[in-house]
This record gives sequence, structure tokens and C-alpha cells, in this order.
Amino acid sequence: MKFTKNATVFGFICMVLAVLAQGTFLQRSAQAADVINMNLGFGAPQDSDHGLFAKRLKERIEDYSNGTIQVKIRCCSQVSSEDDSFRAMQLGTVDSFIITANNVSRHWPLMDVTVLPYIFEDNDHFDRVTSGEVGTFIKDKIQKDTSVHLLAFGAVTYRDFYNSKRPIQTMADMKGLKIRTPKNEVMLVTFKAFGAEPVPLAWSETPTALQTGTVDGSDNGTSFIKSMKFYEFEPYLAILEHFSAITPLFASDAFMKRLSDDQRAALLRAATEVSNEHNKSRRAAREDVRRWLVEQGGMDRTDPDRTAFIAAARQVQQSFADKRGAEFRALLEKIRAAAQ
Repeated sequence: MKFTKNATVFGFICMVLAVLAQGTFLQRSAQAADVINMNLGFGAPQDSDHGLFAKRLKERIEDYSNGTIQVKIRCCSQVSSEDDSFRAMQLGTVDSFIITANNVSRHWPLMDVTVLPYIFEDNDHFDRVTSGEVGTFIKDKIQKDTSVHLLAFGAVTYRDFYNSKRPIQTMADMKGLKIRTPKNEVMLVTFKAFGAEPVPLAWSETPTALQTGTVDGSDNGTSFIKSMKFYEFEPYLAILEHFSAITPLFASDAFMKRLSDDQRAALLRAATEVSNEHNKSRRAAREDVRRWLVEQGGMDRTDPDRTAFIAAARQVQQSFADKRGAEFRALLEKIRAAAQ
């Protein structure tokens, strides 16, 4: 009888341990099943500003999500080109992509407000716009209109101009230059207003067009001139800061719906923090990169008088405000008001 009682107790204990073990196994299995892979793409090289942004994002997202979001960095147009990535996110075939704002405009025309020449007066103006009412409106509106989520605005980099023909001292020096521009109406019209001859080309076609002389020059954030080694065949650098190149981080609705509430909160927290940190670090590095392009890259730097450029830009702003409609004008006025 005693043996039977002990055996019964032993059997009960074994049964409890088996149930607990099974529960632990199921819990671990559930946790493993909840891990989400996030393919984060961009068109630039791994060592570019986009690459640095992506690396910081990966670390912070995986940390804040306790490893339940695993970020796979896909540089160099591995998952899509920058020109096609927004549409791919609408279709749900790309999880996330860093896209320069001017390449978003053909999918969501209101983004052109941020592309207008000299639209941001300084860094503080940009911060007030993106972190305030206007930034919230843009995020909400683009998701409503396109289904794509704007997670963070990224860094703002002022585009510097470069060409292979001559130094730019005044706006008159732009006359007749064949300038590569993205396929963006605002940028095309702006360079026409500056007196140049814009040639719309996809980013993927740009390095070859510059190197072969198909176009005379272009403009980019200063760090891209360095990372793409354009200084090797474009000797003249002009500091115009005529366009504020915003590089937002986007995600598809299909990807966002795969996340739990906690994962979504972790992703948004990481995106906001890293975006702000990256923006500050890029500002601090801007002059260092310009100095490198002159001292190490051998470029001839000029700092043209911007008076005529700004006057032409103001006319471009007004022209687009007049023809794009009430919603475009209202957003433009909100951005201008934030400068006060």
C-alpha cells in the first residue's frame, strides 16, 4: 500500500513537471513565432548617410523590441530602387525603405511642399515643422491617402551643387549647364528658374550620366558627393543649400499590421529617437565633409551670393502654390508660419 501511494505521488509529480515543461516549450515556441523580420532598404551604398541611419535603427529597434523585431539591412537597391520603393510598399512587397522626399512626390504630390527651394529657413525651422503640427499632419495624411506609414522624417541635408564645367559664383554661371535632376517637377522647374537645362534621370542612372558627361552636373547632400566619389570627375562645388533633402523612413501597411502593439510602439520610439540623433550628427559633420571634398577630394569650392537664387526660388514657391490647389497652399503657409 505504501509503495502504491509513493508511486502515485511520484507519478503525479512527473505529470506536473511534464505539463510545466510542455508549457515552457509552447511559450518559447510562441515567442519564436512572434519574431518579425524587417527588411529595411535604401538605394545608397552601405557606408552612406542612409547606411549609418539604418545601422543605428537596427540596433535601437532590436533593443526596444527585445529582439522580437530583427532588422535586415538591404542597401544598394537590393529589394527595390528608390524610385519604385514607395509603390512596392503600397503593394506590400517591401517592408520598409528610406526615400528622399522628392522621390515620394509622384506617389503623394503634397510632399512637394517640402521639396520647394529654400522652403526651410534654418535648422530650427525644420525641427519646428517636423516635430510639430505640420509633421503630424503629413504623417497622418500620407497614411490615409496611400496606406504607407511615415515613421520618421530622418535627417535634413542641404543639397550642394557640383559640375564639371566651371565654378559657380553667381546665378548667371548656371546658364546652359545640363543638370541631372530627379524626376520631380519642383526640381525641374527650379533649375530652369536658375537658368540651367535640367535633365530628369533616375538615381540609378545618375553616376554613369555624370561620369560619361551626358550631364554636366547635379546636386546632392554633401556626404553623398563623397560616398559616391563624384569629386573624382566633378571638380566644381558650389554651396547653395537650395533644396532641403529630407530622407524619411517609411514602412508598408502590410508590415505594420504584422506587429503587435508593443512592437509597433518600440519601432516608432526607435525611429523617432534615431531620426533626431542622426539629424544632429549630420549637421555637425556637414562642414567637415565639405572641407574633405576640397582638401582631400580636390574640388574647387565657391560660396555664391544667394540673393538671385532665393528670389527665383520664391517665384517657384508661389507658382506651385497657385497651381496645386488649396490644400497645397494651406500646407505651404503652415510651414512658412513655423519660421516665425
